[in-house]
Amino acid sequence: MNRSTTASLSRPLPSRADTTVALKDGTALRPAIVLGIASLLGFGLLYAVATTSVVGAIFPDQANGSLLVQDGKVRGSRLVAQPFVADGYFQSRPSAASYDPMAAAGSNMARTNPDLQARVKQATEEVAAREGIAVADVPADLATQSGGGLDPHISPAAAAVQVPRVAKARGMTVEQVQAVVDANTEGKTWGVFGQPRVNVLMLNVALDSTP
Repeated sequence: MNRSTTASLSRPLPSRADTTVALKDGTALRPAIVLGIASLLGFGLLYAVATTSVVGAIFPDQANGSLLVQDGKVRGSRLVAQPFVADGYFQSRPSAASYDPMAAAGSNMARTNPDLQARVKQATEEVAAREGIAVADVPADLATQSGGGLDPHISPAAAAVQVPRVAKARGMTVEQVQAVVDANTEGKTWGVFGQPRVNVLMLNVALDSTP
């Protein structure tokens, strides 16, 4: 064992009195306080401001909620479902959150839950009556809620069963309405992920813009 190691081992540890004095004069607390304030300002404020500014500059539409503004008025967000009740509009999926963005949630019920089965059965019958189709022909997404309760899309099949009702209410032909649906049908993301889908808000806005 060399001399320096022996000296370090023989050096007495700080006593409780020494620690108390250090705490009293602030020599132990000062570095911790400075580090805490620096971390709070650096990571809690400056980092958040910097990243928000950069993202807002690069993706201004997404950073502001992907809002759809028409004639100076916000019609809604392309990423959040909203209810449409008039016969001349396509209907969104049911929402466990009542279409409230601040309460996004699914029903959290298992498929075997009797309450869930009863609700889906009732919703299926209501859709069948509204669209004038058989219960067996009701697409599942028109009677079930999405995991977050705010899915803005429906399947092309769910849009197709609504076409006759919307066409009749708007005084258009089925072919005219279906053409608008086809024009607003999105394919798989990058041709690989997900399934073809229709954004209900964008579809209804497109219909309102159709002469």
